[in-house]
Amino acid sequence: MPRFHRFALALAVTTSLVAAGPALAKAKAAGPAPIVDLVKAVDIPYEAFTLDNGLRVIVHEDRKAPVVAVSVWYRVGSKHEPKGKTGFAHLFEHLMFNGSENSPGDFFEPLQQVGATDSNGTTNVDRTNYFETVPTGALDRALFLESDRMGHLLGAVTQEKLDNQRGVVQNEKRQGDNNPYGLLRYEIFENLFPTGHPYHHSTIGSMGDLNSASLDDVKKWFTDNYGPNNAVLVLAGDVDVATAKAKAQEWFGDIASGPAVQMPAVPVPTLPAPLAKEIKDLVPTTRIYRMWAIPGLNDPEAVPLQMAMSVLGGLSSSRLDNALVRKDPIAVSVSAGAQPFEDAGILLVQADVKQGVDPAHVAKRLDEEIASFLASGPTADELQRTAASYLAGTISGLESVGGFGGKAVTLAEGALYSNNPGYYKVELDRMAKATPAQVKAVANKWLSRPAFSLTYTPGERTEGGENRGGAVTDGKVTAPVQPDRYWNPALGDIGPDTGIGGAAAFADRSQLPAVADLTALDFPAIERTKLKNGVEVVFARRTTVPTVNVAVSFDAGYAADPHSALGTQSLMLSLMDEGTTSLDSIAFAEAKERLGAQIDATANADETVFSLFALKPNLGASLGLLADYIRNPAFDAKELERVRAQQLNRLKAELNNPSAIASRVLMPVLYGADHPYGIPPSGLGDAKSVAAVTQGQLAAFHATWIRPDNARVFVVGDTTLAEVKKQLDATLGQWKAPATAKPVKHFDIAIPAPKPRILLFDRPKSPQSVILAGKVLSAKGGDELEVLRSANDIFGGNFLSRFNTNLRETKGWSYGVRSRISGEKDRLTWVAAAPVQADRTGDSIKELQSDLKGFLGDKGVTKDELERTINGSVRELPGSFETSGDVLGGLRQIVKFGRPDNYYETLPATYEAMTAAEIDAAARGALSTDNLVYVVVGDATVVKPQLDGLGLPVETVSPAN
Repeated sequence: MPRFHRFALALAVTTSLVAAGPALAKAKAAGPAPIVDLVKAVDIPYEAFTLDNGLRVIVHEDRKAPVVAVSVWYRVGSKHEPKGKTGFAHLFEHLMFNGSENSPGDFFEPLQQVGATDSNGTTNVDRTNYFETVPTGALDRALFLESDRMGHLLGAVTQEKLDNQRGVVQNEKRQGDNNPYGLLRYEIFENLFPTGHPYHHSTIGSMGDLNSASLDDVKKWFTDNYGPNNAVLVLAGDVDVATAKAKAQEWFGDIASGPAVQMPAVPVPTLPAPLAKEIKDLVPTTRIYRMWAIPGLNDPEAVPLQMAMSVLGGLSSSRLDNALVRKDPIAVSVSAGAQPFEDAGILLVQADVKQGVDPAHVAKRLDEEIASFLASGPTADELQRTAASYLAGTISGLESVGGFGGKAVTLAEGALYSNNPGYYKVELDRMAKATPAQVKAVANKWLSRPAFSLTYTPGERTEGGENRGGAVTDGKVTAPVQPDRYWNPALGDIGPDTGIGGAAAFADRSQLPAVADLTALDFPAIERTKLKNGVEVVFARRTTVPTVNVAVSFDAGYAADPHSALGTQSLMLSLMDEGTTSLDSIAFAEAKERLGAQIDATANADETVFSLFALKPNLGASLGLLADYIRNPAFDAKELERVRAQQLNRLKAELNNPSAIASRVLMPVLYGADHPYGIPPSGLGDAKSVAAVTQGQLAAFHATWIRPDNARVFVVGDTTLAEVKKQLDATLGQWKAPATAKPVKHFDIAIPAPKPRILLFDRPKSPQSVILAGKVLSAKGGDELEVLRSANDIFGGNFLSRFNTNLRETKGWSYGVRSRISGEKDRLTWVAAAPVQADRTGDSIKELQSDLKGFLGDKGVTKDELERTINGSVRELPGSFETSGDVLGGLRQIVKFGRPDNYYETLPATYEAMTAAEIDAAARGALSTDNLVYVVVGDATVVKPQLDGLGLPVETVSPAN
């Protein structure tokens, strides 16, 4: 999907798009569907009304699944924060999850009881939003909760809750700052927007301002900004307008209006002169940025400017990719993207310098390519590929009603920012009508101004983030900042994890509304066939949108990597992206873009998967491209050296990331270095092996593992099994298996007995420590694990778990901790992960040990935990398979673990039969506090004295490389 940002980022299609199918089908079989037809097909019908208190309500009816997305957006963000109160909008968002007057417990508790999915909240410069998708029968409960915190919050806000969430937010800040490029968010806003500008400070705020927030500040922020007249409520899904009107009036109608909120003036600044800055960080290579402030999303030039950036550095075949990465490989990666907010935005161009190349030369060439693009402008073909790629990427997310990017998001954004829920149509119309001359002119207008040039160089930081993020008084991403106006952690657009004037209550708030009858999961019928060459096809039909998802899965995965050459498969997959025997790297990228097809390869421990997302009218041509990609990789020697440099750079980046370091240390220790799973789990391997792998080795690995008798094809979408079989037979069905025997992976290698100890990796000046604690289980992926996984959910598997409640919600030492049971086919692991503030590293390990010991001892599963786990697991199932991608994942899991086709439909009975005694027994049989291996990544001068007192051996280690 292209990296440019915004228009209708999370659109969804309803019956109107399906009705437009014949128009799409008019596209000639040999050519891609016309852009104008794709744009016309996108429609989100809605009705809107306003309550007497000013609350705007937008309703979109979509009956495909028995769920309703509830999304409440308040027009208040960090740009509204006064001096000395930075980070306040986001801190308040956290407090909104800590209970209201008539529902004083954690907000997520009653939502998990009803099986809510996509529950969260986020804050950015312009707004704060809260959302959840619930089963239709639980809509009253969701509206009760949202209205109670809108109209009846302050009586439940206490100093204790404020202090706790202050600590959580400060650890969220530390967690972001601790990562490579973690300080980028401060550099962008502090340098592009002058002191006093509402966008000058980061949404996360400064430690000092967060520390100074008082209870009176909290109450004033609420009464000033959280009135219904400053909010938009969107209901999208299995609900009609008449029902929505009655329920909105019942639950929100008694909340009094708040004061009118004054919108700050937010001009688009231009730097008075070019500005340059160099900073050091734990990064793999020098990164060069060019940045500008740009107009906001309502400006007619916002869309053409984003299209320009896609051509320059967003498409796979972008000008910068072709010039600096492919033809003259002096950079390992490049990107360009424009991200408009409501009133202004940011434009970033970047290049990561290839090892051994002079950064000054790369900077010069980057500037030359920008100048060349401004002189020539885009071609019509480049704009067509930009639009087709964007629309395909958009439509791939069109089935979701809510969450971070569903139809509710699109309607809410249009209403809040543009006073038009259908504003996405304005933007799509601008995209369809954009001309090369217009895009060139807009790009020249905004990129000819003075730029902020930021250079990241490898080295030890000279400052941390503790004092950054506030309104500084002097003038002054792990990947590019992802262009996503809706939720962008790299820019401080953040969420909690994963009444006013005495309202006269005529809604019954004495108890939570009962949950009405809930519709059970109806998993699509699974069909099967075989291609001419015997390859099995597993199929499910979904016709909600005119798209098809395909996954060609091979029984390989990272476990197939030769241990003498770890990283071979990742390098092979990267090289396969660079063309086939008939299409070179650029031609292959352009072919995908014209079709709006997304084709890529991924791997996990067990499987290597080649995926296709295709628009229905372009399916035949897209399948042909997919088959060529799988069967006929070029393995070009010149391209090999380029992707090798990229993988070595990714490896260096991984060795600077604290969470990745911890995983690289832990997995080989748990499984043993000779076991197929005893490798760094990212699959990137080690530098020595990657540097040595030859073209012949990659071709041999492909011939050994990527073969038709080792494959299975999964298809979900708007087609039939008969039709897709015909198309697959013409592309993959002709593929003949070699005469050699199929390869095997050797899981019979003995796993070492656990040796409890703490493995410490020293990462100086880290404000947080990353703690992992793990063991290998006796269980395998195909075992019946529902009871054990439920035990893990209760202990550490979700937000309401004991472990997270303790370290985050009670103590405030972490932004969030979890435990998980892995998903491999063979022996599984149980791992607890806890990023915690550095001065609480030892205490956090003690708490983990104490919590786990109690859970496995006399503090087993409670009645409330059992009820919550069973209800949540059963009731979330219909919402868990809302999209074709969800169904595709379900099909793959059924086949991988040898489950019956009706597995998901039988899960409710499995969950409902569980008892607390069974869950306790499963946990006690699998887990223990006595045989865990710990990994700690942090500042040894701070954490080692804490670890020495825990009674476990402490060894200093380096990650596997």
